[in-house]
Amino acid sequence: MAQETDQKNTFLQRLQDGPILADGAIGTELYRRGNFPSGICFEELSVTNPDIVRQVHLEYIEAGAEIIETNTFGANRIKLEQNGIENVQEINQRAVALAHEARNLTGQEVWIAGAIGPLGKPLSPLGTIEPEQAQEVFREQVQALLEGGVDLILLETFPSLQEIHEAITAVQSISDIPIVAQLTFTEDDHTPSGDSPEDVLEALQSYDLAALGANCSGGSESMLRIVEALGPNLGVPLSVMPNAGFPSSVDDRVAYASSPAYMAEYTGQMLDHGAIIVGGCCGTTPDHLAAMRSVLNQHSGGTKLQSARSSTRASRKRRAAPQAIVEPTNLAKKMGNEFVVTMEVHPPRGFDVGANMQDLRKLLSTTPIDAFNATDVPLAQARLSALAMSTLIQTRLGVEAIFHMGTRYRSLLAIQSDLLGAHALGVRNVAVFMGDPPSMGDYPMSTSISDVTSSGLIKLIKQANTGLDLSDRPIDQPTSFFVGCALNLEAPDMGKEFESLERKVAAGADFIWTQSVFDPEAVERSYKELGGFPLPLVLGVLPLRSFRHAEFLHNEVPGIVIPEQMRKRMKDAQDEGAAMGVILAQELLQASYEKIAGTYLVPAFGRYDAIAEIVASLPSNNL
Repeated sequence: MAQETDQKNTFLQRLQDGPILADGAIGTELYRRGNFPSGICFEELSVTNPDIVRQVHLEYIEAGAEIIETNTFGANRIKLEQNGIENVQEINQRAVALAHEARNLTGQEVWIAGAIGPLGKPLSPLGTIEPEQAQEVFREQVQALLEGGVDLILLETFPSLQEIHEAITAVQSISDIPIVAQLTFTEDDHTPSGDSPEDVLEALQSYDLAALGANCSGGSESMLRIVEALGPNLGVPLSVMPNAGFPSSVDDRVAYASSPAYMAEYTGQMLDHGAIIVGGCCGTTPDHLAAMRSVLNQHSGGTKLQSARSSTRASRKRRAAPQAIVEPTNLAKKMGNEFVVTMEVHPPRGFDVGANMQDLRKLLSTTPIDAFNATDVPLAQARLSALAMSTLIQTRLGVEAIFHMGTRYRSLLAIQSDLLGAHALGVRNVAVFMGDPPSMGDYPMSTSISDVTSSGLIKLIKQANTGLDLSDRPIDQPTSFFVGCALNLEAPDMGKEFESLERKVAAGADFIWTQSVFDPEAVERSYKELGGFPLPLVLGVLPLRSFRHAEFLHNEVPGIVIPEQMRKRMKDAQDEGAAMGVILAQELLQASYEKIAGTYLVPAFGRYDAIAEIVASLPSNNL
């Protein structure tokens, strides 16, 4: 215990001396470097492939990290058993040994943090794990890390105060070692279990912690909000380790959006707001750490599709309606013949839609909208279902809805059930997409299902339009769904994106809708590459609100590219940023109007005034 006390006092003294740089991600960096099979347990690599783990540690130290984390985030009994692994002690101790080896090879003064993550399953009463069992599992891992020789314990990415309490209690029941405790926050600045920064302060201030803070929690911009909320009232050093933006899929691999320079810029702001420990989480690399190190040093304190339409006007002729006893939707009748205007609507987090309906009704009194897009689990947040929202829009407002249907959240059974339910409720417009990964949302412990691809779901829907289910069994009568497919006009690999689009078109999609686009050249490039869009295309348009909004979207949100000259115009606009955002949206639609069939308007932060201005500026719909 005397050795542990000296160790604690030394680390605490280092925190008093000024900001300290922790390393970046371990798991995502191992993933980035290795061609590992899906579902691999990265913690096991400390035993099966130690060289790659050691090399990651070495490069983080060389980049300037003073704290390195062991490769043990998920090395607890519950998570390891899910991978058929039982040797908890061996994996944890071997991970610590590799960190020691890296430190010894560099000769640098580096602190080794024993990384401990959540159990991956909810605790009682929501789950089956009782508090005593949770403490037992945490103690087992802590003991192994202590025996390996860590300098401190890092509790990271905890989704709830309840679980981090059990982890802290477990550590302090067997050791006086320094503890850095970090929770993760969602985009609404609460933990996945609903705890606010104020709740965290109230609950954890009394614990004897070396530092307290947040990690993961989206990218740098959202983390800065947490820093601003925690920093002024925190009685212990503040620790922050954001992701490198949001994840996306590139070449069937996960990639992150934020550049080293972008994260370095926010590192300075976090230090200005009182952060003492700064580092990185998912997607951060040695390059990110090197850029952040510089800030600390300066801180005082392709493929073409065959288009069925050859001209602009011809591209607006809709596909023949499926043979069904129900009339095509109004959207289907209008698509390709008149310019359509649709708008995105996020369902509420609760079940009271009164305020939503009041706002939409007010908008409709002055602005013609052909259909409202009811989003499906946006940003992996738990909200009212898209199908319920679609039904309420149609029954209360008398305007058609487009039911967004993500493949990631539904099994085949759930898909068929939802489709039958949608048709019975009169919801016939469906927009198919993959959906955001659950790991970025309210319940990161939930799993992606993805029984079918987007093109597979389109094929299933079109088969229902013939009166058959997926197994070719007859249903009561043919459905009459009008189906849209997604297209990213700023995808990193447009060749792959066009190949995916080709599969969706072949599966029977009726129209295309895009993610928000800002550059008219992106529309022009794809239009030329494809020889004209193969289906009527509804262009995603998001009016920017400010320069900070533009920087956040460009640097942290996958698939969003805002040209430098547009970001400069937003910056130059200063307090008139919202007005400039409307102008840019209007210019985009004017430049693209003859190539597209309509627009999918996205009201930033629920501001409908910008939507009304944009719609008012559109040319006549009588083409």
